[in-house]
Amino acid sequence: MIMKRNSSFLGPFALGLMVAIVGFSLAGQAASEAEAQSDDARSSNAQRYEDLSLFASILELVRMNYVEDVDEHALMMSAMRGILEDLDPHSAFMIPDVYDDMQEETKGEFQGLGIEISKEPRQFIEVVSPIDDTPAARAGIKARDRISAICPTEVPEEWTSPCRSTLEMTLFEAVSLMRGVKGTSIAIFIIRADMVEPRRYEIMRDTVKLNSVRAELIEPGIGHLRVNSFQERTGRDVRARLSDLESENDAPLEGLVLDLRDNPGGLLNQAVEVADQWLRDGIVVYTQGRDERQRIDYKATSAIVADDYPMVVLVNEGSASASEIVAGALQDHHRAIVLGVPTFGKGSVQTVYPLDGGAGLRLTTALYYTPAGRSIQEVGITPDLEVSQADEGAMGFPARRRVRERDLDGHFTQEDASGHSISAPPPVRIPDSMLPPDAVEGGNDADSERDAEEAATTGDMTPPDTQLLRAVEVLKSWNYFEDMRRLREGSNPEPSDSQSVASSNHEEG
Repeated sequence: MIMKRNSSFLGPFALGLMVAIVGFSLAGQAASEAEAQSDDARSSNAQRYEDLSLFASILELVRMNYVEDVDEHALMMSAMRGILEDLDPHSAFMIPDVYDDMQEETKGEFQGLGIEISKEPRQFIEVVSPIDDTPAARAGIKARDRISAICPTEVPEEWTSPCRSTLEMTLFEAVSLMRGVKGTSIAIFIIRADMVEPRRYEIMRDTVKLNSVRAELIEPGIGHLRVNSFQERTGRDVRARLSDLESENDAPLEGLVLDLRDNPGGLLNQAVEVADQWLRDGIVVYTQGRDERQRIDYKATSAIVADDYPMVVLVNEGSASASEIVAGALQDHHRAIVLGVPTFGKGSVQTVYPLDGGAGLRLTTALYYTPAGRSIQEVGITPDLEVSQADEGAMGFPARRRVRERDLDGHFTQEDASGHSISAPPPVRIPDSMLPPDAVEGGNDADSERDAEEAATTGDMTPPDTQLLRAVEVLKSWNYFEDMRRLREGSNPEPSDSQSVASSNHEEG
């Protein structure tokens, strides 16, 4: 999700007063501007008044005649959700509790279990990953676990048992049940490949502080920077972690893997700030509202922080929105090779409006475009090197296609965003001549099979991270062939670690 902050306040939804004001306003407008107003405009205004009158009539009939007493406040909340639900999958009315949760997420702190989850229709909820040092991680919850049932602390009145299956549960319902006050407990049932039957986990909620950026030195000279989401501090945290990597390496980096897999997005300004770490100038992204004058360009600054080392950006089906902005910007500027599988395909921007009473409105107000002017709506970012993870079988679950933007009801199509159908040819990717020789596509399946065989031989049940391993190979070959180019030019560089590794690999092969 990409969000922009907006401090405007919308007034309360007072139906009777609204109808009266609209009716009075339209009558006055019709009297003063009757000559100037077109037939179409008058017809539209009349239709608007009739629709509001109809809405008020339905509300009154339900209130007076429904078979049971109706909670009018709950009815109005439902009506406001209904106004938004047919627009697109990302516009929504948020009741105060949901709005508070959204604000907490962008600030990077909330109370709950500390797991990232996903949900497909008629499937159990799946754990994307437990967040480090949280109740879920300490309890032993693992990535790819299936949550088959949830037993909340306070069982809803309409439930007939203390636990409920997650098969027909929405992602929103699951999150609402698992979040709660620090110190309270909740039980969840987990299905895992090595389990004969679901196992019950009793977990105590705690304050979860989201660390949106993690970094490690994979080997001398090559860093791995993982960005989990784009929160208020993500840009600053990226700069800090890059500095940590160089300090740990005790020298400038020779290559970097920027990992945006399963990153659902977040704040637009933080996506721009992160991409700007590696871009010297030019557009990072631009947004376009329904009016041509509503275009906003977000540009890179000259205050570049990172060195000009080779980069590989990792993406997958879970890389969405702000993640796609960063990957698209680095790809269009030819600053990095994008490796993985096509991304989620969410090319829209939501503005969040605070409402009276603590509620909020998330409204799609623009579409965004990469520096080359392409919309990724519905189609996603196409990697320069397509490498599948192919680890579902190793986890004991059947492989299945993950949900993308194009699978969501009511989504904007590629034709809506760009004027081209989804069958239009993909954008020009980095030509093979610009890639290090060992990075040209091919050989991945054999490498993956070899890694899987090694894991089976050693008894390691954790599947290899094929995409990360491939990214490191690309960086090594890139550095190695760059050293060869400098040698040909007579610069006689000192042998680097990547050159030594590549040489030993060559001798063994």
